[in-house]
Amino acid sequence: MSRIGNRKLAIPEGVTVTEENGIVKVSGPKGELTTNLVNGITVKVENGTLEVLRKDDTYKSLHGTMNANINNMIVGVTKGFEKALEIIGVGYRFSQKGNVLVISAGYSHQVEMQIPTGITIELPSNTELTIKGIDKEKVGEFAANVRKVRQPEPYKGKGIRYKDEHIIRKEGKKAA
Repeated sequence: MSRIGNRKLAIPEGVTVTEENGIVKVSGPKGELTTNLVNGITVKVENGTLEVLRKDDTYKSLHGTMNANINNMIVGVTKGFEKALEIIGVGYRFSQKGNVLVISAGYSHQVEMQIPTGITIELPSNTELTIKGIDKEKVGEFAANVRKVRQPEPYKGKGIRYKDEHIIRKEGKKAA
């Protein structure tokens, strides 16, 4: 049995959490996020703590999910989230043109991706990319879509990978 739904979330200084008509709004120093509550799940805010409650056991599977989503919103408006990617390969590079990320990944054309609202990118070098934002879901989804442009291959390790990702390498053919 999961205990994540039963944990009480501490609300840090400078963060306000309100619930109206099944919509939870979390606002803090970095911005504001909202989410819809599932019917049968309620939120109780008192004395700087937040508690997610369920009506009965039929909502047990969504209890922990809502608790984790609200916790991610609180962390997002205070610290934010970031994903770091790197591109490996001869001639492979990242660049930015306005609100568009341009990826050169060995294709006959450059791949252009529109940067979503609420997301910022940093390019420490032309082979490194850092994606930042307050919404964990948007940051992770955009990072996954960038990685999908050229996934790392197992023989030479060329492609786009997360900074902390380990690629399991294959040996390849051997001469007889």
